[in-house]
Amino acid sequence: MKTIYLTGFMGSGKTTIGRELARYLQLPVIDTDEEIIKETGISINEIFSTYGESHFRDLEVKILSSLPTQNVVITTGGGIVLKDQNREWMKKHGVLVYLHCDFEVIWTRLQHDQTRPLVKNSRKDELEQLYQSRKSVYHDYNLMIDTSALQLSQIVKQLADMIKNA
Repeated sequence: MKTIYLTGFMGSGKTTIGRELARYLQLPVIDTDEEIIKETGISINEIFSTYGESHFRDLEVKILSSLPTQNVVITTGGGIVLKDQNREWMKKHGVLVYLHCDFEVIWTRLQHDQTRPLVKNSRKDELEQLYQSRKSVYHDYNLMIDTSALQLSQIVKQLADMIKNA
């Protein structure tokens, strides 16, 4: 089976859905952010504050291309799709799944999460502007599911069915 790459805005459910989908499909799961932390030895927040977002995006490119391209679910950081080469890599080597989620649902999930560098110092309107600005790059995918109102088990079952038919 080709690698399954889960993308979407922060708070769309990539990590949670990825773990459950991997369990359901009996595949390992790899998180690109966790791999970056292992590689650098520092947190995502520290990378952003010390080296900047551009450096972090370069690390995403490096990590993504080093990961397996068969029989694995890979959960990605919300901004990994900002680089064309990442989107092309994921579509070439697997199934690129976009987890859409309405902004108001995302805001409810994220408003008190201080672990995310792009949320920590943002107001709601600033985060919504970021959400809107990324919409076009998220729409470069193989499969899409809306995670706004579905239960986790429904999302996993629907995704598994979609992937089998892709």
